[in-house]
Amino acid sequence: MRNYSDVLQPFADKASIGLSFLCLLHCLALPLLVVLLPSFVALGLEDERFHIWLVVMVIPLSTFALTLGCTRHRRLSVLLTGAIGLLFLCMAPLLGHDLVGEFGERLITLVGSVLIAASHVKNSLLCRQEATCECSDRT
Repeated sequence: MRNYSDVLQPFADKASIGLSFLCLLHCLALPLLVVLLPSFVALGLEDERFHIWLVVMVIPLSTFALTLGCTRHRRLSVLLTGAIGLLFLCMAPLLGHDLVGEFGERLITLVGSVLIAASHVKNSLLCRQEATCECSDRT
């Protein structure tokens, strides 16, 4: 019988990967879209609140998915990679433009997003492998 973590953990991994991709898109594509289509400014996506909103969404979702995954596959490196990514993602709005400049803030966000997405991809693959494993020690 499947329990709630069998259903929620893969969903949380995929949602976290999607939010990390949204962070990447926000950092890389949005400046180009604002230049090409000035009406995008009216959406307020350039605003720092959008970045903070993404961080607030990613932290609990990533923590949930990676923790559930680590209890299954016991690979702490996956959790550590995700935690470092979350740290980078939190550092970007805290340091802001004033301390590291716009390029530095984008770079920190990109590194964090890539680390988070990579940890969730690895987490998902390991959990799927655990679920299909027919090892003798599994019941």
